[in-house]
Amino acid sequence: MKLKVKAVDLSTGGPIVAVLDDEDAKKLDLHTLDRIRVKRLISNKEVIANVDISTKGVKPGEIGLFSEPLQRLGIEEGTHVEIEAASKPESTEIIRKKLDGHPLSREELLTLVKDITYDHLSEVEITYFVAGAYTKGFSLEESAMLTEITVEMGYKLKLDKKIVCDKHCVGGVPGNRTSMIVIPIIAAAGFTIPKTSSRSITSPAGTADVMEVFAPVMLSHEKVEEVVKKTNACIVWLSSLNPHGADEKLIKVRHPLSLDPEGLLLASIMAKKKAVGATHVLIDIPCGDGAKFTHEEGNNLKKKFVKIGERLGIKVKAIITDGSQPIGCGIGPALEARDVLSVLEGAGPADLQAKSVFMATELLKMAGVKNAREKVIGLINSGAAYRKFLEIIKAQGGRKTLTIPSAKYFCCCEAPSRGVVKSINNKLLAKIARIAGSPEDKTAGIYLNVRRNNHVHHGDVLFIVYSNNPKRLQFAKDLIHKNANKVVVVE
Repeated sequence: MKLKVKAVDLSTGGPIVAVLDDEDAKKLDLHTLDRIRVKRLISNKEVIANVDISTKGVKPGEIGLFSEPLQRLGIEEGTHVEIEAASKPESTEIIRKKLDGHPLSREELLTLVKDITYDHLSEVEITYFVAGAYTKGFSLEESAMLTEITVEMGYKLKLDKKIVCDKHCVGGVPGNRTSMIVIPIIAAAGFTIPKTSSRSITSPAGTADVMEVFAPVMLSHEKVEEVVKKTNACIVWLSSLNPHGADEKLIKVRHPLSLDPEGLLLASIMAKKKAVGATHVLIDIPCGDGAKFTHEEGNNLKKKFVKIGERLGIKVKAIITDGSQPIGCGIGPALEARDVLSVLEGAGPADLQAKSVFMATELLKMAGVKNAREKVIGLINSGAAYRKFLEIIKAQGGRKTLTIPSAKYFCCCEAPSRGVVKSINNKLLAKIARIAGSPEDKTAGIYLNVRRNNHVHHGDVLFIVYSNNPKRLQFAKDLIHKNANKVVVVE
């Protein structure tokens, strides 16, 4: 069937979509999410697209094409294309196999990753794969193979270094911005440590969101290599290096329901480390009440990280840490950025400072440094780590003066009575910070004044909520009111 192209000024950010009129769809017995082959008549270019059917906007004889197929076919509105029904990709049967609880071979995983990378699968189909991994599980062998395939299919940093360090946290704890402190310490110690970080999807801030307060995090491959060679380090957004990679698309569909299948988590993290050429990797696994993992789950995960590292030729050390309350005072990009700077200046929240020193010490020990703790403390006290951080910011095109923006509006949550802080709800704090506008509003978030076991008096400020939007601040206040004495429990 020959149809006239109508440009749809929208992008899906991934899947290839074509919109057909209801009458044309019936002629080919096509239904929503069926696939069609769209061919450009004057060339051999073609794409496989997912069908969307409309009774408005697209007339009979027309085909609505989103930005992605228009770019791939190199055509404009008014051009004619040929369409025909296309079969489902082989990956749909592979997904069904995982849903039935069967292990996948390397060839099947390779086919699946290719189809995800080249947008041959819809988000619905990718979600079913994630659901299969979540309910049926992945063997360690499957996770290792998926790691290797993800690296093969993606961008790899080219560094000619004998030792390349890296550090990662599995997440789940507000604040906890240790990476941005550890990286300049390790770089100042003379070791290479390229950090590819994530943006927040369900948390108040990711490392990339916080770094963006100081400097651009979307850098080209060439710029990243230039920054690392110049400063020994970088702190960049992973998606800028591999925007169409399968891992990013899997992460995107995992987060609406906060699904984090262990097998995919392992593969995702270790593929990032292998891609930057890491030889020594430290993994932070926060566990406990309110964290992502129990201590039993964390210890199981710890063993698997080490085993996959052995297979990839990476020395991995995984550490179980306390995830029962936030680390640091700030929750949200600008507030966490303030914490990072203060620690690098030799002050800051005591828990964030202690954990960062501990993490940096462990990483230097892995690299063979003697008296590692004294070395770390010396790099902070001398200002070398702080100067290295400024150097990284400048190399990435960041601000010459480190002024951190502040929110226009705030409200305080006070202790309802005299007592002791028994618990702090990680998930509620994260939700409040996001409702206040974090991470899109860099200044939005929470400043936490207390820790578990602190003694407080009636009227003491437990935490402060910040926002640049008075309506969003009110929504945050409403949520706090509905969860009175559940965010920070005082008894």
